[in-house]
Amino acid sequence: MRGYKKALSVFLWILGAVLLWEGAAWLLQNGLQDPMAEKKLPYLHQVLASFGEYGPELSVQAGITLSRAALGFLWGAGIGILLALLMDLSGILEKMIMPYVLASQMIPILGLAPVVFGLVKDLDTSRIVIAAYMTFFPVTISLARGLKSIGAEEKLLMKACAAGRKNYYLKLAVPFSLPYFFSGLKIAAPMAVTASVLVDTLSAKDGIGYILILTLYGGGTVGKFWPAVLISSALGVLCFMFINVLQYICIPWQRKKKEVIARE
Repeated sequence: MRGYKKALSVFLWILGAVLLWEGAAWLLQNGLQDPMAEKKLPYLHQVLASFGEYGPELSVQAGITLSRAALGFLWGAGIGILLALLMDLSGILEKMIMPYVLASQMIPILGLAPVVFGLVKDLDTSRIVIAAYMTFFPVTISLARGLKSIGAEEKLLMKACAAGRKNYYLKLAVPFSLPYFFSGLKIAAPMAVTASVLVDTLSAKDGIGYILILTLYGGGTVGKFWPAVLISSALGVLCFMFINVLQYICIPWQRKKKEVIARE
């Protein structure tokens, strides 16, 4: 029954989005009679039809963007884990690191991307660096919050068992903070894709962002623009879903807890 309700809600959401898109396109073309309506917002069925012509090319470009985003995501997640653990190990380190972590997010990504590209002089490296930059913050904050949320009773119990620091993290801290960690990953994964797409627009020769900027300013086939937009969105959604599945696999006790609650 729960699966049926979930499938129904997804179907209704998709149906609503399709109707909203088609309605907006109709209003622009017939209601407002905009002469540029077909280029600004074509009907969704026209966009989907263009996948047959441009789909293979766009898939290759999306793969380039996604591969760089994935590398940056892994680096950013690793940095986030390291920073969170360092802050948990020492209150002094936390006071030293946290202001820099927070200050890093005050830098606009649109201003940082060209600077990184100018420094490293390599587009692929820039994609990875910016994706890592977008990833590390939500991972750091979420994991640090999870580690700080461990109750005093649990900590006292580990001390009573004479558990060393290694056992403390392996048997208590890591399992307890995994839901927080995956929450950070689910925020970071689509952001990493967005960062990679953004860097694609900086004098790139490939990537889905390159297609977007090329078609937007008239250097390429206009029919590629909206398919490229949909593919960019789909990449972010797929990354989110992948992390969701990974969480489902890695935290079985959370799944069992939800099943028990559902039965009650």
